[in-house]
Amino acid sequence: MNLKVGMKVSGVVTGIQPYGVFVDIGEHQQGLIHISECHSGYVADIYRLFKVGQPVNALIIDIDEYSGKISLSTRTTSVNYSVLLHARGFKPRKIHYWTNYQLSLGFKSIARSKKQWLSDARIFFE
Repeated sequence: MNLKVGMKVSGVVTGIQPYGVFVDIGEHQQGLIHISECHSGYVADIYRLFKVGQPVNALIIDIDEYSGKISLSTRTTSVNYSVLLHARGFKPRKIHYWTNYQLSLGFKSIARSKKQWLSDARIFFE
């Protein structure tokens, strides 16, 4: 299989470490989902999210050109950004990479996520 950055792949969890999850993506190729790419919030216990043998869908976010190591993400596969932008009536006029003034979100997105972040942190420290 000719793998490229941005491709969605399916695989099976072959190993779990405190820093991430190893996934067999077929044809004797393995990728790593770093703990920061497992979930959009704080990950208190990676062993709760994944089990060896569990099937996963992931996105290839990097392929090291020298070693051939593949970095994967499951965080990005759970959100359909095009649906979110369409629902909010997003129509880009100019490209400004430093701001997203069309959506006028301000701190609303942080306020929506804050409750879950605090809950995740409390579970970790209990």
